[in-house]
Amino acid sequence: MVKFREYALSSGRVVFGGRTAENNDELVFAAKPTDILLHTAEPGSPFVNLGENPTKQEVSEAAVFCARYSQAWRDNKQDVMVNKFQKSDMNKSPKMKAGTWGVKKEEKVKVKKADILRFMERTEEQNG
Repeated sequence: MVKFREYALSSGRVVFGGRTAENNDELVFAAKPTDILLHTAEPGSPFVNLGENPTKQEVSEAAVFCARYSQAWRDNKQDVMVNKFQKSDMNKSPKMKAGTWGVKKEEKVKVKKADILRFMERTEEQNG
């Protein structure tokens, strides 16, 4: 089993992100129906589980974490759109490939390039 990415938000809440398609499935299957999850609007990013009732600030910080590890960021180095949804609004049919989920309703969160770059600087310093 591949370990999830972990990130501590400024509030102290720890969020988890998938590393592979299969790992993303594990993360989503383990989420409670009321958990809030994030994923980029484009394919190729970690699902990020924020748990229940995150604040607007926590959603914003976790969206940057999600965007940082996305293919959209890796390939374009531009702003990234992230979708926010509740686990209960997600579904997966047996025909869907690993890491792919259907979502009934979502909110959009725009993550700015500058915020991703600041995140990368901070995490580089912490791991440095």
